Amino acid sequence: MVKVDIEVDGEKKSLYMDNKLYRQIKEKVKPKIYKKDRDWVWIVDGAEGSGKSVFAMQIGKVLDPNLSLDQVCMTPRDFTKAIIKAKKGQCIIFDEAFTGLSSRASLTEINKLLVSLMMEMRQKNLFVIIVMPTFFMLDRYVALFRARGLFHIYLTGGNRGRWIYFNNKKKKLLYLLGKKLFSYNKPKSQFRGRFLDNYTINEEGYRLKKEDSLVNKSRSTKAETYKGQRDILFWILYNKYKLNYSILAKLCKEYGYSVDRTTIYDVIMQKKKDLLQDEVEEELKADETAKKVPNKGDIPLNHSAGVGI
Repeated sequence: MVKVDIEVDGEKKSLYMDNKLYRQIKEKVKPKIYKKDRDWVWIVDGAEGSGKSVFAMQIGKVLDPNLSLDQVCMTPRDFTKAIIKAKKGQCIIFDEAFTGLSSRASLTEINKLLVSLMMEMRQKNLFVIIVMPTFFMLDRYVALFRARGLFHIYLTGGNRGRWIYFNNKKKKLLYLLGKKLFSYNKPKSQFRGRFLDNYTINEEGYRLKKEDSLVNKSRSTKAETYKGQRDILFWILYNKYKLNYSILAKLCKEYGYSVDRTTIYDVIMQKKKDLLQDEVEEELKADETAKKVPNKGDIPLNHSAGVGI
């Protein structure tokens, strides 16, 4: 590991990072952003308690030495504000982006937000790190075409501090081949390493901010669940019993519930879109499987070979 000197709230500290990863960030990622006038989106995922947020803040600090608590966002609103206010070349972390969201509609809204902010990210040459339970919750556009790579954080023997990296090429294959079963087994990647439990921002402030965020998310979970159940009922009545939007709206009104025709239409259209996306992803997965991608085992860290950052 390499020792990196950092500052946290004016106090000098030391960060220990995998030497190969540190070298790639400093020599490849940062120069590429400024030379080619683009952004850089990374995904960090892993199980609860695996240390994914700590790791994300560590790479965030190397990308942006001035990274502070204000740049670590835990709600869509805070993330949007941070992107809009960000200065050129800053790092913004969307921490626990999908945690506590119980319905597919909620996941869709977060994905729509990410897509809508992509232009702003690129114009400002931002480094954006999205921290989430699993990479497979991402929208296909973000996962396949906008994210540059995935760090999957995992436990060994119940101990945290391990990561494996899937670069752009491997990340695409992983999404297409592994999404159905949430499997990280294929393709293989040899770019992996360790990290220590070092906070690179104010730890106490971070914990308080995270606690407040989780409390607020839990309050909205029941409402999201009820809305999801309502939407499923609308879909069943429309698809199986052939009740159109106007009839469904009229039935709701007869029983004392005010749900207009437009709302029901939006629900049905979203369900159709979700089903179509599932079909497309299954076809893409079948195509990739048919190609019989060979498992070449360990490949040296070589950017041109599709390995590395």
